[in-house]
Amino acid sequence: MEFDLDYLRQQLPLLRAGLVVTIQVSAIAVVLSIAIGLVGAAVRVLRVPVLRQLFAGYVEVIRNTPLLVQIFFVFFGLPTLGLVLPIFWCGVLSLTLWAGAFQTENLRGGLSAVHRGLSEAARALGLSRFQYLRLVGLPLAVRISLPSILNTCVSLVKNSAYVSAIGLQDLSAVAFERIANDFRAFEMLSVLLVGYLALVLSLSFSVRALEHRLQAPFRR
Repeated sequence: MEFDLDYLRQQLPLLRAGLVVTIQVSAIAVVLSIAIGLVGAAVRVLRVPVLRQLFAGYVEVIRNTPLLVQIFFVFFGLPTLGLVLPIFWCGVLSLTLWAGAFQTENLRGGLSAVHRGLSEAARALGLSRFQYLRLVGLPLAVRISLPSILNTCVSLVKNSAYVSAIGLQDLSAVAFERIANDFRAFEMLSVLLVGYLALVLSLSFSVRALEHRLQAPFRR
């Protein structure tokens, strides 16, 4: 079989729709997972009773179980508990919870790397621990942790392909459906490779530009 460019042109509307779904799921999950990471890191550093243990357990469960199992648990398990979500939000929730656990550890590591002298200076100025975290600790932790935060975001974008397993019509689901129907595997797999590569490179470029901007005041 030769590479059929005309076939790809015919499938562009479907592939474009799948790409939009992939971008939407990934973008929402990235934002929500970073929010979880900020809250989780703060809770664990502040040693908030009960919440600290809950976040520690959440991180251990997520980091030590396969993402695909987590997706199936959200999609098939939550309805048995009375919580029924649309397929799109099942995908978002699964990816958010998965990445949120890793972002919690990324940001907790960033907080641990902030110089203790800054914490002591904040106390000397009369700042509470919460004010220190909000105004000093977490902003610096984000800057320190930016490379690991980026790595987790990149992994999230790539792992978003797993949501096709529950029927969400993302880029992967559309491509594999066309392979099953038309047997044009080479064309569709090429689209997947190029599509995910473009998404990851765009994300990496954006975050590295942000990192460069954040590091500007600290460069001589």
